[in-house]
Amino acid sequence: MKNVISIIMGGGRGTRLYPLTKYRCKPAVPLAGKYRLVDIPISNCINSGCDCIYLLSQFNTASLHRHIQQTYKFDSFSRGYVDILAAEQTETGGDWYQGTADAVRKNMHHFERPNNGNYYYLILSGDQLYQMNFKHLIDAHIKSGSDITIAAKPMPKSEASSLGVMRVSKDLEIIEFAEKPKDENVINSFLIGDEHKKNLKNPKGEYCLASMGIYVFSQKVLEEAMSGDEMDFGKEIIPGLLGKKKLSAYIFDGYWEDIGTVGAFFEANLALTDEVPDFDFYKPSQVVYTHSRFLPGSKIFDSKIVRSNISDGCIINNSTIQRSVIGIRSIIRNGCNLKNVVMMGSDYYETIDDERKNIEKSHPSLGIGQNCSIENAIIDKNARIGDNCRITPFGKPDKWESEGLYVRDGVIIVTKNAVIPPNTQV
Repeated sequence: MKNVISIIMGGGRGTRLYPLTKYRCKPAVPLAGKYRLVDIPISNCINSGCDCIYLLSQFNTASLHRHIQQTYKFDSFSRGYVDILAAEQTETGGDWYQGTADAVRKNMHHFERPNNGNYYYLILSGDQLYQMNFKHLIDAHIKSGSDITIAAKPMPKSEASSLGVMRVSKDLEIIEFAEKPKDENVINSFLIGDEHKKNLKNPKGEYCLASMGIYVFSQKVLEEAMSGDEMDFGKEIIPGLLGKKKLSAYIFDGYWEDIGTVGAFFEANLALTDEVPDFDFYKPSQVVYTHSRFLPGSKIFDSKIVRSNISDGCIINNSTIQRSVIGIRSIIRNGCNLKNVVMMGSDYYETIDDERKNIEKSHPSLGIGQNCSIENAIIDKNARIGDNCRITPFGKPDKWESEGLYVRDGVIIVTKNAVIPPNTQV
């Protein structure tokens, strides 16, 4: 694994996750109360022994850079690092990254190659939720003698029309690709055969193999591919090499979620409140790393908490919280009722003097004021919600917007740093 260079794609503008990406890039979006999305691929790399990690970014990168610098500090006796490579102007050009392949091409001169033989490029997405041991993926790549190996997730036939799917041989060599096929006969030709389906956790049903956007390239193959001008791996580079290089699939049958939309992000967070969630933060062998904040334990007074995750440093007074994820330093005042809420918390606490000034100016303090009712909502960081507010997306059309409030995918979002006046009724 010391011969593996891990490259995490920071993504584009993140328009489908807007307004969560209004002030930050996708990998920096807070997750599960105390993490960031980028902690998932980085932790998978570290747990797999892949500690030479590059993160390629370009849009709204300040909070991402700050998080990486505060979190991933390897000791002096380790060769490991997490290096951020932002889009830059050079003598050969200064354009934004035009796609995943273009981002890698423009940074090839930055990658530190090992001097001890052949090495491999592991290319990952920065906005997916999963736990994978990349050692198994790399071992499968080497054993098969493949030039490129693609991690593939068995997905129900009903979802094939919205995915990039592949047809494979008995030894998992990729024979054909199809991008979001619509024709029923075409989809049927991509169904997994019995020789592979029998090894799945649930072999009953009809499945197609969908690309997870996780690739292993052998050294020379990627470097040759970077000599062209193709912009994207999934749409151009990999389909263009089919039949010219040996492409294989690595079947991953664990939990995997592409956090591409507000709805997917919301449901993935709330799923963490299940008694046994599909994504398990409690596995000792698959630790998810993040910034150490040294916060005190949460204080909860006279409240009813049902099926919820409460992060460090929260203060909750005489409230009812149901199926919610409450982020670090969240303040929830008397008489509140929260149901299906993802609250990202705050970056800091206000002092007693700050609170006094807020009262004098009739300005909401950080967190949620008294007697608020909030349902099916995402409350972004450092939001201020005044007393007696009712916030819900019910009755509002998708794309509805107001000052500091957005409705997306049936979820109402209170934006980062928003100030919602007392008595607001939405």
